[in-house]
Amino acid sequence: MPKMIFVSLPVTDLKRATAFYEAIGAAWNPQFSDDTASCMVFSETIYAMLTTHAKFRQFTPKPIADAKTSNQVLLCISADSRREVDDVVDKAEAAGGVADPGPKDEYDFMYGRSFEDPDGHMWGVNWLDMEAAPKQPSMADA
Repeated sequence: MPKMIFVSLPVTDLKRATAFYEAIGAAWNPQFSDDTASCMVFSETIYAMLTTHAKFRQFTPKPIADAKTSNQVLLCISADSRREVDDVVDKAEAAGGVADPGPKDEYDFMYGRSFEDPDGHMWGVNWLDMEAAPKQPSMADA
C-alpha cells in the first residue's frame, strides 16, 4: 500500500473552507467529515483535513498560528502540466484565495505558482518535467 499523507489545517469557517477546496478540485469525503472537520481528497494518497479551531486544539497543546501573519509550513502539490498549474491558481483566486503570494518558479523544466486559501495557508502548485530537469548527483551517490 502506498504511503498516504493527511495534512490537518485549522480553519475559521468550515463551510467556506470546504467550498474553497472543492472549487480548486479536491473532493469532499463525507466518511471522514462532520460538523468539526471536512476531509478533502486531492488523490488516492493526499488528503487535507480541514478542522475547526476547537477540533484542531484536541490534537496539540500549542497555540494555533495565524496563517495570515506567519508560516509554519509551505504545502505543495504537483500538476500534470503548466496549464494545470495556472488552472488551479486561477480557481483558487476565483474562490476567494490570493493568487501568487510568492514568486513564480519559471524554468524550462519546471513551472510553479502559489496561492493562499481564505485562512492564509499557502500552497504551491508545480509542474516538473523530470526528463528535462538538470541532472544532480543522487543522495545515494554522496
